[in-house]
Amino acid sequence: MVIDPRRTRTAAIADDHLFVRPGGDALLLFGLVHTLFDEQLVALDRLDGQVRGVDQVAVLAKDFAPEQVSAACGVPAADIRRLARELAAAPTAAVYGRIGTCAVEFGTLTSWLVDVVNVLTGNLDRPGGVMFPLAPHARPAATPGGKGFRVGRWTSRVRGLPEVKGELPVATLADEITTPGDGQVRALVTVAGNPVLSTPNSGQLDEALTGLEFMVSVDPYLNETTRHADVILPPTDPARVGHYDFAFLTLVVHNMAAYSPPVLPKDPGGLDESDILARLTLIAAGQRFEDVAVGHELLLTQVLQRAADDPGSPVASRTTADLRALVDGDGPAERLLDARLRLGAYGDGFGADPDGLTLRKLLDHPHGLDLGPLRPRIPEVLRTPSGQVELCPEPVAADVARLRAALDRPSDGLVLVGRRHLRSNNSWMHNVPALMKGRDRCTLQVHPSDAAALRLTDGGRATVASRVGTLTVAVEITDTVMPGVVSLPHGWGHGAPGTRMPVAAARPGVNSNILTDDRAIDPLSGNSVLNGIPVTVLPTT
Repeated sequence: MVIDPRRTRTAAIADDHLFVRPGGDALLLFGLVHTLFDEQLVALDRLDGQVRGVDQVAVLAKDFAPEQVSAACGVPAADIRRLARELAAAPTAAVYGRIGTCAVEFGTLTSWLVDVVNVLTGNLDRPGGVMFPLAPHARPAATPGGKGFRVGRWTSRVRGLPEVKGELPVATLADEITTPGDGQVRALVTVAGNPVLSTPNSGQLDEALTGLEFMVSVDPYLNETTRHADVILPPTDPARVGHYDFAFLTLVVHNMAAYSPPVLPKDPGGLDESDILARLTLIAAGQRFEDVAVGHELLLTQVLQRAADDPGSPVASRTTADLRALVDGDGPAERLLDARLRLGAYGDGFGADPDGLTLRKLLDHPHGLDLGPLRPRIPEVLRTPSGQVELCPEPVAADVARLRAALDRPSDGLVLVGRRHLRSNNSWMHNVPALMKGRDRCTLQVHPSDAAALRLTDGGRATVASRVGTLTVAVEITDTVMPGVVSLPHGWGHGAPGTRMPVAAARPGVNSNILTDDRAIDPLSGNSVLNGIPVTVLPTT
């Protein structure tokens, strides 16, 4: 079952597809939760006794009956109740959300409710449901519990927006650059990014970057963002460096490990990202950037020292010198990876388990190693103060009032969503000739009924306006978007003066983030609202 305001390639092959009004995902999910309680379908199964806050969630759900949320989310009440019953009756099931459910007005509530539905139907942390991988560079905790998760330990200088995980919302970056006073942002480092095309109300940030005192970009492209940089540091060819997926190995559906070594020899005149970032770190710390080898070694020593100081580690009480002598790898990145693998969940513990994982073992298995299926990890994986699943954290519960108020809003205007294509995930792909072949993919998709009402023609042009911006774009009439929704891909808008991306500039498209609103963010996560943007659309004369 796919729930999406567009009939995507995934939706096209699904057993069923339901359109949902962008931003209405949380309402739909609360309708499921309401039904589970209302029809006595809640079954925690193996999590029974390990979950707190179930009764509080039941109270919050009372105001979100399917019949109450249906109009606002665009899904018939009967379908909401049917889906809740099917989830409850299925021997195994998984509710899964992606970026489309996060980059909306109620993104945190939506992500929370995905977990709530999985918990209430007994599908969290069981085979066939939603489980937690154990990455090869990580170690399971000895005991459950921890400090929990806090937001808003400080706020941004200009708009007072709360910090989340040590970061502030990018929606306020332009404000922090242009507003004078103590703490004003006067310098910027970008790494392989193009925020001039990817941030809300991006024209504002584009202008703000011109006022910086200094900017450095680690990037192979002179693009819409890096054209503002005083210094561009291009990393060496990716084929000349190894690759280990620290991020995605924490999200896999089957535990595994793989490392791809360099396929081309090292460029004597080039630097990889690790060397570039290490040198920038030394400069920022007021040290000599020539001491980069010392910086790399310090980082490795810190990893080894933490392990030696951990009573539960297989290398507890061993000296860092002893461990360092055993570390393998060609270059600092590989040596750090070897240490993390050997100290990880499947590692050899620097000799404690001769059959355990090392960098050498991955090099000997170029197609990767199967580390087994996912296994239940609750309560070990929990870092909550109670050591249990805390289903109704106070900041999330407090934000439900904002969602409840959305039930009374009119839902008859047009809203804009983004989209991705296999050959157009991000802006850098638009400068690769092979990926730019074929038809124009930077179009405004409009449902036939909306096109007729607006007098739009397929292949014609339309003017799209939001609170913060206006653009003109080619129209593509298609029933793959739901009525009331228009879709424009992100990452386009190339050809600005000073860029050197000739392939992209030949088919520039338009920048969808001219329309996104820098004042619209999810208050809990700080994420910008990139989907469900109110717009007006008119034919271009």
